[in-house]
Amino acid sequence: GNLLPLIQPLQQHPSHPTHPSIVHYPISEKRNYIKANEFIIIIIMMLLQKASVLAALLSISGGAVDAFSQNVADTVRRDPSSSTRLRSTIVEPGTATSSLTPPSAITTSTATLFDTRVQRTYGRYPITFVSGSGSTLTSDTGRTYLDFVSGIATCALGHNNPSLTKAVSDQMTQLHHVSNLYYTPGQAKLAAWLCENSCADRAFFCNSGAESNEAAIKLARRHASNRGITDPVIITAEQSFHGRTLATVTATAQPKYHQGFTYGGEMVRGFEYTPYNDLDALKKLVAEINITPEEDAKDGRKRGLAAIMLEPLQGEGGIRPGTVEYFDLARKLCDETGALLMCDEVQVGMGRSGSLWGHEQLGARPDVFTSAKALGGGVPIGAMMARGEAADVFGPGDHASTYGGNPLACAAGLAVAEYLSEHDVLDNVRERGEQLARGLADIAERYPTVLGEARGWGLLRGVPVKEDAGCTAGELVGDAMEEGLLLVAAGPSVVRFVPPLVVKEEEVDDALSRFEKAIAKRVAKAADP
Repeated sequence: GNLLPLIQPLQQHPSHPTHPSIVHYPISEKRNYIKANEFIIIIIMMLLQKASVLAALLSISGGAVDAFSQNVADTVRRDPSSSTRLRSTIVEPGTATSSLTPPSAITTSTATLFDTRVQRTYGRYPITFVSGSGSTLTSDTGRTYLDFVSGIATCALGHNNPSLTKAVSDQMTQLHHVSNLYYTPGQAKLAAWLCENSCADRAFFCNSGAESNEAAIKLARRHASNRGITDPVIITAEQSFHGRTLATVTATAQPKYHQGFTYGGEMVRGFEYTPYNDLDALKKLVAEINITPEEDAKDGRKRGLAAIMLEPLQGEGGIRPGTVEYFDLARKLCDETGALLMCDEVQVGMGRSGSLWGHEQLGARPDVFTSAKALGGGVPIGAMMARGEAADVFGPGDHASTYGGNPLACAAGLAVAEYLSEHDVLDNVRERGEQLARGLADIAERYPTVLGEARGWGLLRGVPVKEDAGCTAGELVGDAMEEGLLLVAAGPSVVRFVPPLVVKEEEVDDALSRFEKAIAKRVAKAADP
């Protein structure tokens, strides 16, 4: 259609007499048959010098197809460098000079690259793992370690699980990403599984725990706005951990994570903190939040509770389970004020507590809850689930994620879901969790000056290191590593045990033995420096 203005002047302008061999018909009837093909082609090439335009000419010159093709073919044969020749921009490796340095040419050691090229956001142990199987990891030196970190409560099925590996590998041969502009079957099925195995009605997918909590925070604010609240407040608990984005780190009620990220001394506004499991403090704070200051009310503003956001069990805060009474109160207060009860299940969810969701341990029924970590078994994926009216708060454009719910991540999520469903993994979590709890209690009894009483649910357990133990939790983690056992601290004074959910009985016994050996060496060294 865009070519018509270029052709019509050639045929009709008075300075160009009608060529005797051109028969004119209305173009709209697509009957402008061109007989003098050589003449037309030469003129068009002189004006446009584009093979694509010549090809487009065919769309309005149906009768000239054969002649046009023949002339173009003759042109290419006469001049192989003609602009009408199609070229591929992709060449075989090593056949062209590129300004880019390929990764294969980078031979610097891993440790050096981390020191010079990776931003220093982590304090890393000097170990490089190259393979894994089940609950075992192997380093580049060939040493094996019993993994009771599992990617920080992420590798639920352990390492190199055949079902997960096959699901992800098969999906990569089909389709790994198309965006949320289209339907993704795996996303729909995973959403259905999450909802059918929880109180949720709908799911939103993203890529991490922080993103899933960010989505919950946005949903709570939009829900409050729909209720006429201009100044929505979300309550979170002291010593909580909800993520590293600006909003989720604000929700994380630990000042050490806020240092250096404030504006005028403030983090993101609209968050208030309360002691975990303190009923009176929670009731008092909710009452205060629902009173709008007189000056603000005059300006048409309204302050109110948007949500109470809690971890059923605080992970980074020291493996501290919530109480039934506390969560019952939170539910009651939300019902009375129209706010949302939101549970952060990023670490404790997907079976780690011994039930699929941590809030089930407390008999709680949240309006919104979040998941990540174990949801993909180590493949990045996050989800925010909601029920009732909360499930319909977001509309198109209110929130989004480019990668969220992509075919690859959902294939991993479905593989984990299938494995949990078909292999009675939750029963294993409960049994191995009780075994681990008994073992830690026995060790604490034998070393009462070092360890306190272990706590936690299922395979999310922590043992406190006493203040006068002469060492920190991080140092005990390092001692255990020397014994071939991988653990992770939960704050400065708690050693955390988060093995794969498929860990075996003999592996739990082995881990306990190695941990006790590490403590014995530490105690002996302190006694005889």
